[in-house]
Amino acid sequence: MTVDRLRELRAEIDRLDDEMLSLLNRRAQAVIEVGKLKSERNLRFYVPEREVEILRRISGANPGPFPTEALKAIYREIISASLSLEKPLSVAFLGPKATFTQLACLKHFGESADYVPQINVSEVFQAVERGVADFGVVPIENSSEGIVSNTLDMFVDHNLLICGEILVEVAHDLLNVTGDIDHVKKVYSHPHAIAQCRGWLERNLRAIPVFDVESTARAAELAADDPSAAAIAGEAAAKIYGLKSIRKRIQDNTNNFTRFIIIGKIAPEVTGNDKTSILFAARDEVGALHLMLEPFAKYNVNLTKIESRPVKTKAWEYLFFLDMEGHISAEPVAKAVDELRTRAQYLKILGSYPRAI
Repeated sequence: MTVDRLRELRAEIDRLDDEMLSLLNRRAQAVIEVGKLKSERNLRFYVPEREVEILRRISGANPGPFPTEALKAIYREIISASLSLEKPLSVAFLGPKATFTQLACLKHFGESADYVPQINVSEVFQAVERGVADFGVVPIENSSEGIVSNTLDMFVDHNLLICGEILVEVAHDLLNVTGDIDHVKKVYSHPHAIAQCRGWLERNLRAIPVFDVESTARAAELAADDPSAAAIAGEAAAKIYGLKSIRKRIQDNTNNFTRFIIIGKIAPEVTGNDKTSILFAARDEVGALHLMLEPFAKYNVNLTKIESRPVKTKAWEYLFFLDMEGHISAEPVAKAVDELRTRAQYLKILGSYPRAI
């Protein structure tokens, strides 16, 4: 009886797989038609707010038992493959491969996009500005280490917009060729990764020298070539460079996330769950920052982040980076920003975009 029931269930799974295959191809055909219409009318081929709408609708409609996070991952790949039927997306990112930035890219744009690694944040901005890539992905802040100041600096000199954000859990493993901690005579990693694992390193590898390198992927590459070396890197780096895990998740903060932003030339429309980011400089006067922030309280706009950065051209003057809830087209946000503009010495709207889901 058990064997017969197992056979029936497998036959049912095969039938459902065939049905899903047929539906996926029907969906792909509809996407091709959409692509033709966009081309004829010269419309944007990639619409991030539409992607968010699909993911939110599917997640909200999921009755289970299929996990919602797994469902979102599957649909991101479906959307990625569908977009490639219209036009493959080109995405520049802070490389090399196997870094958390590439993981963020894959999480948002899927396997079907064309990824172009760049050597630094400036090159990512330039690639998008020159049209070498449709979009760029760069880190903006980490829950443990704070803001990525170099990314903020780029917005002063480049006229690109934030089109979206991606949240990635950062889990660091200690990797080497053998998987044996006794073989470790030195450790390589990116300075941020080292800082995030400092406590574990002091408890477990106090006498072992730790060296900064330009990326966790470079650390994995060095460890792959040297049996006496270990790397602090992610699971993806272990797979690409053929390394074994000595210890998993050695970061000191288990709730460690990095926020990445998607930069481009498009301005997403309202989705109903959006954020707006701006840069501004306050005038040099008593109570200046209070005056700058007052309009947001006046119009009941919730601020989710404020960060200061020194102005490079003038000593002791600062730029402020501000995140707020809501889209710039929404009346409260628009009024608050307009009032701030009259008070600030400088103001730049970096974009309104869907919140990460």
